[in-house]
Amino acid sequence: MIINNIEKFLDWVLLRKLDLSYDASRHKLRIYDQRKTIGDLWLPFTLSFNPETNGVTKVEKNWIVFLIRAGTAALGYFEEGTNAEHKVIRAYMVRKKQGKSQIKYLKTKGKSRAGSRVRLEASEKFFEEINEKISEYLNKYPIDYIAYSCSKTLWPYLFTAEGKLKKDDPRLFKVPAHIQEPGYEKLLKVNDLLQSSNLIIDEKNPCYFSEYVDKPEQAPEEDDNW
Repeated sequence: MIINNIEKFLDWVLLRKLDLSYDASRHKLRIYDQRKTIGDLWLPFTLSFNPETNGVTKVEKNWIVFLIRAGTAALGYFEEGTNAEHKVIRAYMVRKKQGKSQIKYLKTKGKSRAGSRVRLEASEKFFEEINEKISEYLNKYPIDYIAYSCSKTLWPYLFTAEGKLKKDDPRLFKVPAHIQEPGYEKLLKVNDLLQSSNLIIDEKNPCYFSEYVDKPEQAPEEDDNW
């Protein structure tokens, strides 16, 4: 559920004496009713939250977005929400018959065949290109957030001794959506999501926010097909 008027929504929440807990690492608010979780409000990168006043203020931020699936990656640098640079990287690293990436295959079958070695080399080059581009952004621009979507299997291959991206970087932010196929259009769509106030209602309390009325104009339709 997209919240168009976040100030009005927070006033509505506090008027009902609901509790808020701010998670800085995920830049989101967890909403409670008598210690019972009823929803999470993902905040836009363009807003900062003050836990003392429960208020938000506009801020100027820059961020990187990278989306990775086996054989395809989309990366971009966004300056105050506007895409300044982007790159799409592709590699031959998926076994056609099994539809399994070479990295996953190696864990069970090894790399004895010539085709496997070719895919492995392509996989290594694939992550080298990703690391080089992310390092370039980090060296070139002042970065406040590093938003990503990457499977657990591929995640360890992102971090190298030469690369600027580190596993414990506090700017890392997992995109709250599943990305099926990375590309430039998906990159822009994720960027829009990162600049929106997105309320995720707890499944056990689906009607809790039904009384809340947002702006009179119709909110943009939500699309789950990522």
